[in-house]
Amino acid sequence: MKNTFYIALCTLLFSACIGDDIIMDRVEETLRITAQAASIAAGETFLFEARYTNNIGETEKGQVTWLSSDAAILSIDQDGLATAITQGVVIVSAEVTLEDGTILKEEMDVEVSMVTVEIELPTSRSGVIETTTFYDLEGDFTINAVDDDLVIEIADNYKASSALPGLYVYLTNNPNSINDALEIGEVEVFEGAHTYEIENVGLMDYDYILYFCKPFRVKVGDGEIE
Repeated sequence: MKNTFYIALCTLLFSACIGDDIIMDRVEETLRITAQAASIAAGETFLFEARYTNNIGETEKGQVTWLSSDAAILSIDQDGLATAITQGVVIVSAEVTLEDGTILKEEMDVEVSMVTVEIELPTSRSGVIETTTFYDLEGDFTINAVDDDLVIEIADNYKASSALPGLYVYLTNNPNSINDALEIGEVEVFEGAHTYEIENVGLMDYDYILYFCKPFRVKVGDGEIE
């Protein structure tokens, strides 16, 4: 009986694995300005930063073009270094030209004034884990930035099936694949609250938690990080 169940499980997972390979693992490209200033003091500089992820969720550097709507008020080079020249308001834009010619753009108003005011980024994000299979997997989570590290707090309403061999959890920008994902580790808690601590990872570096059956390369569920 056990052998029959195991064969059926393997067949099902293998079929799911084939299906997962066939499904396009493409995702929507994203662009986010990750270091922002509401105002910059005239005569001073500020380094804007942006994160671009491509259509398979990989972070690509060197793709962002920086623009200022009025270089006489504030100029910006292609490294994102802005120089405030005289008082006024400009639009600072980060742009990436996609393969099909579409321009992905993120922009913000920046005032050149008497003081520099950097915009503080969020210190926490949250989301909901949901199954993408018939296996149990659900629960809320919160991710907190602590210095240069992350603390992922899985809520007490979490539960996951223990029937799967080798269930692992990842952080990723592509919920369809573990390629280029950050492996957190094998799932050891299948019900209730628990935490993961991850060193040297930024709060805005990843947009999904991904649960994956590693031996069979099958996605089990995910949670978008809002």
